Amino acid sequence: MRVVFMGTPDFSVPILDALVAAGHDICAVYSQPPRPAGRGKKDRASPVQARAEAMGLSVRHPSTLRSQDAQEAFEELNADVAVVVAYGLILPQSVLDAPTHGCLNIHASLLPRWRGAAPIHRAIMAGDDTAGVCIMQMDAGLDTGPVLLDESVKIGPEDTTGDLHDRLSGLGARLILEALAKIDDLTPRPQSADGVTYADKIDKSEARVDWTRPAEEVDRLIRGLSPFPGAWCMVGDERIKLLGSRLANGDGKAGDILHGFSIACGKGAIEITRAQRAGKKPMSADAFLKGLDLGDRLV
Repeated sequence: MRVVFMGTPDFSVPILDALVAAGHDICAVYSQPPRPAGRGKKDRASPVQARAEAMGLSVRHPSTLRSQDAQEAFEELNADVAVVVAYGLILPQSVLDAPTHGCLNIHASLLPRWRGAAPIHRAIMAGDDTAGVCIMQMDAGLDTGPVLLDESVKIGPEDTTGDLHDRLSGLGARLILEALAKIDDLTPRPQSADGVTYADKIDKSEARVDWTRPAEEVDRLIRGLSPFPGAWCMVGDERIKLLGSRLANGDGKAGDILHGFSIACGKGAIEITRAQRAGKKPMSADAFLKGLDLGDRLV
């Protein structure tokens, strides 16, 4: 098929790769404009733009699709379908209507649960047992369109957002190829009005660990915010990121070090399995403890 691909972050890259490998004609790739990044704050292309250019694909990065020029340029592509995954710009109705088969969105949740910007983070932080991917026919609402295909996966007790991100990206790649192969035979399924939740964008203010919370909540926060932005706490005057955890046995005053890297919470305890000091690489708990004395408690 003649496909317009629209995506920006790492999550989208394996899906672009899969479409190219399957022989689809990628007539244009749309991605967010380059943004300042790194210590020098120089403009850096998005992961999708970098991958598309490496494959010799035509890349466009308009700051908006609301202008008449941008919409006409999109329509002139005469695409069979647009595949949209974590693109980051609102698609006006004229863009949604331009491809023969419309615009298909790959969304990393089991809609209508976790519509919005951060479905993977929110699923883990909420303690969901399952996550998944939906192939959705886009409409003008926020992830409100009918679902063409979906598939669920289990969330393991030590899964982080990073773990689930990679699994769901691969699943999205497989499902979109299936959807395109039988697009004329798929029956759109309207989303239920029950069970709607919204995955608000993660705010860095959520990331500080409150050790007075129950161990289950602290564990889910740490895993849900790993690897980005990373839950954090203080060891003395040093701020550290906590990137992996699991529930542990033990009780004590909230924040107390019980043994090793096990910490008491308001109820129960957790064990940190992966952490990171400022300016250092993430490391296992054993390696981390060799370089830093945690003292008696974390705050």
